[in-house]
Amino acid sequence: MFPIIGILVVLGCIAGGYLMEKGNMLVLMQPAELLIIGGAAIGTVLIGNPPHVLKAIVGGLLGVFKGSRYSAGIYLDTLKFLNDFFNTARKAGITSLEEDLDAPDKSALFKRHPNFSKDHEAMLFFCDTMRTLVGGGVEVHDLDSIMELDLEIIHKQASLPVSALSTMADSLPGLGIVAAVLGVVITMSALGGPPEEIGHKVAAALVGTFLGILLCYGFLGPMAANLKKQSDAESEYLGSLRMGLLAYMKGMSPILALEACRRAIPPHVRPTFKQMDDACRKSASAAPAEVAA
Repeated sequence: MFPIIGILVVLGCIAGGYLMEKGNMLVLMQPAELLIIGGAAIGTVLIGNPPHVLKAIVGGLLGVFKGSRYSAGIYLDTLKFLNDFFNTARKAGITSLEEDLDAPDKSALFKRHPNFSKDHEAMLFFCDTMRTLVGGGVEVHDLDSIMELDLEIIHKQASLPVSALSTMADSLPGLGIVAAVLGVVITMSALGGPPEEIGHKVAAALVGTFLGILLCYGFLGPMAANLKKQSDAESEYLGSLRMGLLAYMKGMSPILALEACRRAIPPHVRPTFKQMDDACRKSASAAPAEVAA
């Protein structure tokens, strides 16, 4: 919602100020300039990035308008899942959950928490870590190093579309100059013609520079910044999950492991201890009925 509002504000303020000075909007309508700048910018992205990054860019741009999924509700649901998992492991033994970890899509425990299980990266991170723990023969600090390495790789991959989009945004002013230079070349070839025609061609050339700068600083640059914040939000979410797992692997009780996870949650989406405790108690009391159903 806010990105859409921001786009409307950018367009409204620029167009409004231009019209206040009696500007002619038709002069700014230069499809050829837009084709040169936009087409060349897309081409640079295709040249510089493999297919999986291009796919991530498209998904990331769509995500800009949807907003981050890591809300306070998602964090609370994750805490409820961890509470159910840790308590089940304490009562029945961690090895009893081996089948759930091997096939989480068929697990009743995972199905009770769809907000967690539909997050592919988080579920893989959790299952891989716990499966390694179940296998035994690994020290806690070694497993923590493995988790840290895993999160570094995930964050690096999530940063690739951000870098690609930022590079594309940075190229737009230069491509706007390219369009403007081509416009000047066309203008020079028309010297000796009617002054009105020459003036129109000069205006069209200047619009190229205008569009390049506007697209960079008004749209794609802010979108890249938004995408980076979403990437950081995912890293914060997985980081809090890591802290909960690490606390559990150190032998802490489920409630202390949950508290370690909660303390690693960013303050603006962090539930209070009471909210976490109430939600976990409610989830634990409802779980047997759901399993029986």
